[in-house]
Amino acid sequence: MGLLSTVLHLSSPVSFLGAMVVLLLIYIISSSIFNKKEDRKNLEEPPGPRPLPLLGNLLQLDLKRFYSALVKLSKEYGSVFTVYLGPKKVVVLAGYKTVKEALVNHAEEFGERDKILLLDEFNKGHGVVWANGDSWKEMRRFVLTNLKDFGMGKKACEDKIIEECHYLVEEIKKLKGEAFDTTQPINCAVSNIVCSMVYGSRFEYDDTEFTSLLDRTIRYHDHLGSPSAQIYNLFPWIGKWLPNNKEFHKLFADIIKHNLELFSRLKETLNPQMCRGLVDAFMVKKQNLETSGITNSHFHNENLLMTVIQLFAAGTDTASTILRWGLLLMAKYPTIQDQVQEELSRVVGSRQVQVEDRKNLPFTDAVIHETQRLATVAPLALPHRTSQDVTFQGYFIKKGTTVYPLLASVLYDETEWEKPYSFYPAHFLDKDGKFVKRDAFLAFSAGQRICLGENLGRMELFIFFTTLMQHFRFTPPPGVSEDELDLTPHVGLSLSPSPHKLCAVSLT
Repeated sequence: MGLLSTVLHLSSPVSFLGAMVVLLLIYIISSSIFNKKEDRKNLEEPPGPRPLPLLGNLLQLDLKRFYSALVKLSKEYGSVFTVYLGPKKVVVLAGYKTVKEALVNHAEEFGERDKILLLDEFNKGHGVVWANGDSWKEMRRFVLTNLKDFGMGKKACEDKIIEECHYLVEEIKKLKGEAFDTTQPINCAVSNIVCSMVYGSRFEYDDTEFTSLLDRTIRYHDHLGSPSAQIYNLFPWIGKWLPNNKEFHKLFADIIKHNLELFSRLKETLNPQMCRGLVDAFMVKKQNLETSGITNSHFHNENLLMTVIQLFAAGTDTASTILRWGLLLMAKYPTIQDQVQEELSRVVGSRQVQVEDRKNLPFTDAVIHETQRLATVAPLALPHRTSQDVTFQGYFIKKGTTVYPLLASVLYDETEWEKPYSFYPAHFLDKDGKFVKRDAFLAFSAGQRICLGENLGRMELFIFFTTLMQHFRFTPPPGVSEDELDLTPHVGLSLSPSPHKLCAVSLT
């Protein structure tokens, strides 16, 4: 009864309890009837646990640790299996070989994006993350081109990250070694890189407008992975009464309002000959198309708004969360922190680390990659959908089927990693201590829907992490031992560290 207890905990109106009693009665009656029927499962379809009418397999799944439940099921039913989330059929892909084969070798068939109902009410298929078809292709092409124009993967981007590092270091130095929550300064620093490319400028860490937007974005992102959001997506007639979902609607409405105000200010000062960021470039493109008499293009206000909101959220959440995991792991494993700082001191010295130093810092690079692997910030890739009927590994999967690539099963694949559940940087080192790439390192997913900002993310993680390691020694707060630092993740749409504080003792 895990689902029932979760829902009852989330809300308690009489009408809601009544609805749940009805669901419970349906479960009891239909379960009895179902068990008397013959197994009509199509043998060509992926196997899975027997579903109950209406509820599917929900009573067998822990919505608070959904990805863990799917990993356990994969051990019983194999690398391609079916679960029913309520009435919704989902095919789960588990393990490196299966996920890669689907997303890379069958990229077209598995390349569509399935929607999350709670979010789709705002997105309506617009933007670059949740869109499909021509609109998605056009927006993805535009975003990639313009992010590169504004520095992504280039020296200009590296310079922006290095500049932001200086602000971050000064912000942490103000704390004078006192215990602090790493969330706010790390989020501000990482978000400013996205802001400089999208809006054309960075923001001060004490700018209330900026921090408010950050806070709302992180809260909405976190809510998308909550049980109440999942219930809404499966049973919207129940989910709409849950207070958490009402709060989500307000959060997203505020984010929209905030961005529209930013767009208005940017439009007032727009210079078509000198675009400051992606928003300017989009506005200029839209104006040029309209001047040419083209009014039915994909360059409209809704696509601009949703593309920017999605880039801001994705560009802030993933990299900042991995960095926070990295600092927590350094405090928990001080001998590894010693090795990182010794390598940096020996190879780089006191000068600013640059991207080109990566090749001479194999242990540090291995630590960053191992942090991404162990943290598994995105244990489930965002939901995919089959674009056509497909026969995959001997199973028939119908067009329009929701597909969950289980990235946690890839990054913890016991056939690919020597110590999958331990923090073990040697996963990325050969016997001579040189860095080695691992095929099963799919931290950014793969195929058509691979993370748009992969190159940017790699650069950010390397420069931010190494710079912080050059300037600070990270330790647990006074009275807390390394063993007491908790690595249990907080589950939202991504896996972030549980609330904690660290001390940053200045080395410079």
